[in-house]
Amino acid sequence: MSDYPARLHAAIPGGAHTYSRGDDQFPSNAPAILSRGEGAYVWDPSGRRYLDYGMALRAVTLGYAHERVNAAAIRGITDGVNLTRATTVELEAAERLIGLIGSVDMVKFAKNGSNVTTAAVKIARACTGREYVCVPREQPFFSFDDWFIGKTSLTRGIPDPHTSRTLMFSYGDLSSLQALFDANPGQIAAVMMEPATTLLPCPSVGDRPWSREAILAGAVGGTFLHDVQALCRKQGALFILDEMITGFRWRQDGAQGFFNVEPDLTTFGKGMANGFSVAAVGGKREFMKVGSIEEPGAERTFLLSTTHGAEMPGMAAFIAAMQVYEDSAVVDHLWTYGEKLLEGLASVARDAGVDGAFRLDGSAICMNYVTQDAQGQPSLAFRTLFAQEMVRHGVLMPWVAVSLAHGDSELNQTLDAARKALTVYAQALEGGLEGLLEGAAIKPVFRRHN
Repeated sequence: MSDYPARLHAAIPGGAHTYSRGDDQFPSNAPAILSRGEGAYVWDPSGRRYLDYGMALRAVTLGYAHERVNAAAIRGITDGVNLTRATTVELEAAERLIGLIGSVDMVKFAKNGSNVTTAAVKIARACTGREYVCVPREQPFFSFDDWFIGKTSLTRGIPDPHTSRTLMFSYGDLSSLQALFDANPGQIAAVMMEPATTLLPCPSVGDRPWSREAILAGAVGGTFLHDVQALCRKQGALFILDEMITGFRWRQDGAQGFFNVEPDLTTFGKGMANGFSVAAVGGKREFMKVGSIEEPGAERTFLLSTTHGAEMPGMAAFIAAMQVYEDSAVVDHLWTYGEKLLEGLASVARDAGVDGAFRLDGSAICMNYVTQDAQGQPSLAFRTLFAQEMVRHGVLMPWVAVSLAHGDSELNQTLDAARKALTVYAQALEGGLEGLLEGAAIKPVFRRHN
């Protein structure tokens, strides 16, 4: 009974509970299933260990099975997990987030990011009485709910009216957003966007444009985020930042703290609780209070109402994780390690003679490796080849997410694996992929057909 792929696909549509964990997102020699994780490493059932850069889809920022976070979660378990009224740890977690994020006066917790982004849209519509929501086309995922996923190629099962009020603009191009406001006067409830991905909201400057210092220098005098905020205020729309990935990475108080911008609403998840299922929507009291019940006679908005949204283990894990952030200067480590990794991989690519086809995009805190073929065209096949060769040498790198557990030995292991992987990459550029790529190339998650 060890045919894991067949068993997974027989029991679970897609073979995993997140499409980003599916077989089609990894090279054929990647482990089909994992049994445990510790620090920066994961193990398959045979006992083989891999240095991991997936980090649970970027949800783990301290390292797997962090002792202090786990101990706090266990206390939440022994205290009862989930009680009949709001709990003391739920209140402490809410007050902790409010104290940490300057733009948050009130917060609602949930178990996943899609729930809280959809809740943010509902808040905006309730507060403004408008229906339309604008999101950047360059940012691939905000929610599995119909209002967003129906704007991708995956429209099967989604009626058009559910998505017709979601509008797309171009990140970094204020005129494209202004055009949506002009075409829909008085109808746009909110603009939702990630503050930064590999695309930055400001120019980078200096010899090391991916570094924290260069990005901060480029942000002096304002950023695209500030421009969008000003436009939203002028047009009476809410400005929503989705900090699922940027939150607790760019700074402990998120990219909004890093870039000194104040949204009306923010959504968080991923690194909040080092892998425990915790997400949140928070924001200004004047907007969040639409979900309140204490104002007599006020029209109600049924906001988030989730049985498991404030489970005690997750709340306790979040509180403990934030304390580790403060005690261990986690954000500083993420930036420093990211800079070393980015520079190291770039150097290895130059040494292998493939720096024209393999490069690092983005910043030290949010990087991506970009792969091209011999004709200079973006290539998922070459991305698969690189990932395949990294796996061969014990490194699982579907994307690049680092944690507090990544240190000097992990950096050396990564760069050693990359030297060997990019040697094979160079061979493929010269002679083609045949005989080098062992299985099918990975595929985009957002595609219309399997």
